[in-house]
Parts: sequence; structure tokens; C-alpha cells
Amino acid sequence: MQLTGKVVLITGAKGGLGTYVTGAFLEAGAQVAGVSRSIKDADFDSPSFHAFPAELSTAAKTGELVDAVFARCGRVDAVVHLLGGYAGGLSVAETGDDVFDQMLDLNLRSFFYLSRAVLPRMRAQGSGRVLAIGSRAAVDPVAHAAAYSASKAALVSLVRSIALENQDAGISANVILPGAIDTPANRAAMPEADPAKWVRPEQIAHLLVHLAGDESSQLSGAVIPFYGAAL
Repeated sequence: MQLTGKVVLITGAKGGLGTYVTGAFLEAGAQVAGVSRSIKDADFDSPSFHAFPAELSTAAKTGELVDAVFARCGRVDAVVHLLGGYAGGLSVAETGDDVFDQMLDLNLRSFFYLSRAVLPRMRAQGSGRVLAIGSRAAVDPVAHAAAYSASKAALVSLVRSIALENQDAGISANVILPGAIDTPANRAAMPEADPAKWVRPEQIAHLLVHLAGDESSQLSGAVIPFYGAAL
């Protein structure tokens, strides 16, 4: 129970990956503020789970969410940002503004708004962990997914900037870059693929718990590849 007494804010808390991550943090003893568009306390059978139905689509909505979490929980020791999305299938020349904006909104702006709202309070506490899920595409892009790859690359840069700017305040920031994750949504989207080569979500969850703990306080600015068997 290495996170007993810690408060962890998790976005995308009940998605395909989020269910594993939320469960792992609850098992580690943390109080979890779980964020999703539609989420309720009953989604996880634990008195340590607190649901916050919210969107991170604007700075104002994100600020209201953070205010609500601090009002209910008193502090936030770690932010675990799982929220994201994918759109692809078109070349750069064919990609419309709507797709480009959608990828920036889901994969970059939401994390920017959340970090900007939480970091001043973490600095006042003198400690904090900022963790994000990126993508292998951030450093190894593929054709016909430029908007997605660019948004994830920008996320990596933002995490590393946060690490540099807050090392004086006991705050670390790290990002994990998974390959394809074995979730129901990915199995449905790629029925011909071999999920045995994909990343197991429970292993990502355990790594996030470790990164949120005190034993990882000196690890910051790391960009961690997590590709499974599909090297």
C-alpha cells in the first residue's frame, strides 16, 4: 500500500486503460479522483474512489474540475493523464482542420489545461507527480496519422518542459509511450492483428503506480518506451 494517504487525479479513469489504472491505484492505497465524461462513484467498488464527471475541453471547465477535486480531497499528489484519442487514415495533404484540431484538443490541450490548473497548487505543497500517456507514434510516426503523431510529440515536449520548470519544487513529470494496448476497443478496431504482441494494460498501470510513489521522486523528464512484443 505504498500510496496510502496520497490523492491521485486520473483522467479517462474508466476507459479501456483507465479501468486498470484506477484499480491499481486503489489497490496501492491511494484516494482516487476519477475523471470522465460519464462516471459515478459506483463504477469502482471502493470508498477511496471519488467520481468527477467532467470535460477538459476548455480552460474554464478544467479549472472548475480542479477546484472541485481540491475542495473534496484537500490536495492532489499525482496527476495521471490518460485522456486521448486517435484519428488517422489520411495524408497530411488530405487532413482537414477538424481532424487536426480534434487531435490537438484530445491529446495536447486537455493536458495543458489540467497541468496549468494543478501545478501552482502542487508547487504550494512542495511536491507532486505529473504523469501522462503518450504514444510510440510521438517518436516513431507512421504515414497517414500525422495529426495524431504531432499531437503526441507535442505532449512529450510539454511533459519535459514541466519537469524542467518544476524541479525546484519537488515535482516530477514523466511520460510513457506505449505501442498498441490490448483493450476491447483496439481489438474491435484491429480484428486481424495479434493482440499477444500488444502492451498489457495492467503492466502500464503498475508502472504508473511506481512512478507516482516516493521511491521515484528523482526520476523526472523521462520518456519511457513501452512497446510490448511489437518491437
